[in-house]
Amino acid sequence: MSSDVALRVSGLGKSYTIRHQDHDHVTLAQSALHRLRHPRSAQAKETFWALRDVDFEVPRGEVLGIIGRNGAGKSTLLKILSRITPPTTGRVEVFGRVGSLLEVGTGFHPELTGRENVYLNGSILGMKKSEIDKQFDAIVDFAGVEQFLDTPVKRYSSGMYVRLAFAVAAHLESDILIIDEVLSVGDAAFQKKSLDAMRDAAQGGRTVLLVSHQLPTVSVLADRVLLLDDGAAIAAGNPAEVISEYEGRARIAQQDDIDLGEMPRFVNVVRQPPVRLARLRFPYGPTLSERDELVIDIDVDAHQPCRASFGVGFNTPDHAPVGLAYSPALAFDSTGPHSVQLRLEPLQLVPGPYVVSLSVVDGLDQGMVMEFDGVAGAAWISIHADPRETLAWSRHWGARRLPAPEVRTAQVSLR
Repeated sequence: MSSDVALRVSGLGKSYTIRHQDHDHVTLAQSALHRLRHPRSAQAKETFWALRDVDFEVPRGEVLGIIGRNGAGKSTLLKILSRITPPTTGRVEVFGRVGSLLEVGTGFHPELTGRENVYLNGSILGMKKSEIDKQFDAIVDFAGVEQFLDTPVKRYSSGMYVRLAFAVAAHLESDILIIDEVLSVGDAAFQKKSLDAMRDAAQGGRTVLLVSHQLPTVSVLADRVLLLDDGAAIAAGNPAEVISEYEGRARIAQQDDIDLGEMPRFVNVVRQPPVRLARLRFPYGPTLSERDELVIDIDVDAHQPCRASFGVGFNTPDHAPVGLAYSPALAFDSTGPHSVQLRLEPLQLVPGPYVVSLSVVDGLDQGMVMEFDGVAGAAWISIHADPRETLAWSRHWGARRLPAPEVRTAQVSLR
């Protein structure tokens, strides 16, 4: 059976002990003094399970996508599979040599050159020098860093770092390739090249495990998807079905008329703001296509005459920022309730749900921003695919394609 299985996980669990300090000792010096005086004093301890009772198999040559919100246990799982950390419970069976890329530049030494790090990283992955020699030219060509090959990697940009690290992991002769969320660092051309490389690896019989928050990436690449939540595997199977379940869990009920009055504010907003957010409405609904402009009506209460700009931020369900737009400064010449309408150009976001945050700021004209008021997670919108854009999304499998959207028009009126 093992000849057809690349990896088998049975009853896998990983726990950590969290220690809680006595809050009466608020400084390091006070805490150290307390420990010297009371060396055997008990500390509060808590056991946290990052993974619990996870079971799955990966057939040889399969691309398995692993998705879930932040803190679901994805990176912990990959670290166990890569033998970086041991499991607390359960068993992992790996049939073949593993190559992993869990963080940008994993296994790189900043003082060594790109050339030296190719050999260092290859050795860490268990390759012989002759194997690295055989693939060296292909690695350098793929990474596109030939000009800087003899430069210490501490001088590389993050994009160069990840291109070289991925090139090493992708070209050396491992049976199983494990990749955490790192490919978003590269540009669109490199992302496409990496996608093709992973496809070629799978077609050549290599097994690929990919963790990514970029759901279009997973849907295009993966043969099967595993969904983790709170350390447990809650779904596995067809990519479209599992991704749909994940989005359903992440999405709260969409509304087109939302009371902002009692919603939590940003931490750094003015306590008694000149302009305060009161209500949010989507006059054309919170669901739109990639080519539609987004229209937002905002009710505010002006407590003093001022000028203010409105910010609209967009995040994925996992809190990754994908866009931020500001309106021009608007004049509030009188106190009392006002209505503001913002019209944004087409967002060009990957189809799916997004969290919208609102802010009212002062000082954009002077280059120094002070937040009058702000609500994170004020509303949800949903972008659906335009059939004319489907091919484009298969080529540009990132969170966004274009620069941040702009506010086309903004106007304020008395309510």
